[in-house]
Formats: sequence, C-alpha cells, structure tokens
Amino acid sequence: MYRELAKAAFGYPIIDNHAHPFLKSKHRDSVRYEVLISEAHGDALDDAVHTLPCLRAAAQLSQLFGLTGDDATWEGVKKKRLEFDYAELCKLCMEHTGIQCILFDDGLGGIAEMAEDLNWHDQYTGNPSKRIVRLEVEGQNILQDILVANDDSPLSIDSLWGEFLKEFTTCMNDAAVDDRVVGYKSVACYRTGLDVDPAPCSADELFKCLASASQQFKEKGSIRFEHKALNDHLVKIVLDIAGKCKKPIQFHTGLGDNEITLTKSSPAHMQPIIKAFPDTIFVLLHSSYPYTRDAGYLTSVYKNVYLDFGEIFPFISADAQRTVVRQVLELAPTNKILWSTDAAWWPERFYLATAQAREVIYEVLAGFVGKRDLTEDQAVSIVKMAFFENANRIYMLGLQPNVNILSPQL
Repeated sequence: MYRELAKAAFGYPIIDNHAHPFLKSKHRDSVRYEVLISEAHGDALDDAVHTLPCLRAAAQLSQLFGLTGDDATWEGVKKKRLEFDYAELCKLCMEHTGIQCILFDDGLGGIAEMAEDLNWHDQYTGNPSKRIVRLEVEGQNILQDILVANDDSPLSIDSLWGEFLKEFTTCMNDAAVDDRVVGYKSVACYRTGLDVDPAPCSADELFKCLASASQQFKEKGSIRFEHKALNDHLVKIVLDIAGKCKKPIQFHTGLGDNEITLTKSSPAHMQPIIKAFPDTIFVLLHSSYPYTRDAGYLTSVYKNVYLDFGEIFPFISADAQRTVVRQVLELAPTNKILWSTDAAWWPERFYLATAQAREVIYEVLAGFVGKRDLTEDQAVSIVKMAFFENANRIYMLGLQPNVNILSPQL
C-alpha cells in the first residue's frame, strides 16, 4: 500500500458536483430499487439483478448492513434496508462517504413531488448544498404557466413567443446572480441530441416548435421540449448567460436510459458549440461513457471543457470503472477532471458511488506509481484535484477541505 495515496483516495473530502435529492421517508419505496444499479426502465430492470454491478452492490451493501451467509444477497439487502428507520439509514450510508458539499440538479422527474428540499441534505455534509438549474425543465414550466394563465384568451403565437422568451431569459439571468445556484445543466442529449447547432434559428422554426409544444400541453396536460430548433435556441441563450456570469453549464453525455439516441450522445458532436462559446465553461457529465476518450480529447484541446467521471459508479463493473478512469487520464488535464455520484433517491447510491470511486482511483493511480509513471506525491495531488479542488474552483464555492468529515474507510 502507498500510505499517503491511500489516505487521500480513501479519506479526502469530496465535492459531489452532480447529484439529485433523496426521497422523503414516506416515499422511500415509491421508486423501484433496481434503479439504484441500472439506467434501465420498465421490464428491462428485471434483468439488472443479473449484472456484475448489481452483484457487487449487493456484496457491498450487505457488508454495510451486517448481512452474512444466505442473507447477503440483493433480495436480502432490499429486505434489510426496510428494517432501518429512514433517518438511521441515511446517516449510516452518508457518514462513510466523506462528502462535504453536494451540487443538486433538482429537475429530475418526480423530485418536486417525492424528494426532500435541498437544504434538508445539509445535515449529512459539512457545507450547505448548492443548486444546478436544469434549463429545459425551467423552460417547460414557464411555458405551461403562461398557457394556463392565458387559457381563457390564448395569445397569438408571436405574443406567446415574446412572453415566453422574456420570462425564460429573466429566469436564467436571475439564476446567474443567485448565490445558491452555482451552475446550469442541459439534457439536450435526452431530447434532440448533443449536435447543438451554433447557427441562429429562424423565427418560423421557433414558432412552429412553440406551437407544437402548446398543442402537446392541450392534449396531454404537460410539456416535454423535444423540438430541436427550440432546444438548441434555449441552450444557446443559457450558454451566453453562463459565459458572462462564469457559472459552468453541465451537459448530460453518454450513459443514460433508453430515451437517449446513443449515437447522438457522444460529446464529439459538441465541437461546433464549444468553439462558438469559448468563454463558457462546459462540464461533460457521466464520463461520457462509452465515449470517454472523445470527452478526454475535448478537455485536452479546449480550455473551457471539463470532464466529470461520475455515474459509472455503481452502474458498470469494477473492471470497466478502472478502464474508464484510465481513459480519462490518457489525455484529460488533471486540473480539469471532476467527480460526482449522480446519485438519486436513496442514500445507498451515495455510499456505493463514493466507496467504489475511492477504491478505483486508488487502484488506478497506485498502478501508475508502481510503473513509475507518477510519483506518489503527484498521485495524491490528482486525487485532491479530482475529488475537491477542481470543483471548488470552477463552481467558485470558496471551500476549505474539512478534515473532520474524512471517510473512516481507511
């Protein structure tokens, strides 16, 4: 064991730069538990229990919950977790993470109805939680509110566009000066792909998109922006605002559920838009898996691009995690890599993500030290940058690492 590297990898405080809130106690069973280890939906989740990530998670959670023998299974974990008081379960999982601050995207479907408020989570971290604004969801909500307010006397399409654009821009500008908001996020990857066109959209195109979204609301009572010209236009508005206020914008890239068109989820599609907004900080989320090397390339050649190597913990196998981390380090400058849990719903996800990430980053960097590609001091520095320093800098958090919350895993 490399003692100093182990102390950093297993004990240094973490800034989780992308996560989603916990479920409230009364909703702790409202989401199927297999979502903990898979991006699959519906019947496809039945097969998730036969994956290496699930088998590994079952073993790790069994150890945490004190399960042994025949009880140390996925079904045993599901049964045992319900025996815990929810507050006790949260404390048990979070006290082992060493997470000092969490940046929350609260735009995930179901969060508003079932999840805790952001500041509720502060009891498990050393610093107050911060917010990441999901731009597409804010836009949908704004348009819905306008349509409801004008239901008795519908606006003309050009008036509707003017009102919507004004309110959306105001909302994003308000976020720029809100101390609780530290960044923005786009899920264009889920909606129309990462090939955001930097060229201006025509008014006719935008009006057609808005009319379609409005009709969708009339028919379904809800809106989901799936209109490329509109999505691209909103992304460019926020890219401009984010560049001026120096708050990063996160992009979902790669790994996701079956709503993603996989061939459009590589960040390689983003080169034109990255070039068009050189003053804006882009954070490529989720290791861009399986396009990690594409993302590493972009961080190496564009000053304004950063790479988050999250979500792969616990969603892919341990060996694959080590491969991804090595691919991140092939090209990406180590002062431009960040880490997150991308956890949602349950404290177990935060536990698994941090436990696995700490183990993997130690193993990978220890391998480099053993081959003399790095000194141990250099490896320690990489851990500190990836887990804390880089996120602290680009999100302008102004934090100091809190040695009092170091993870006791070592």
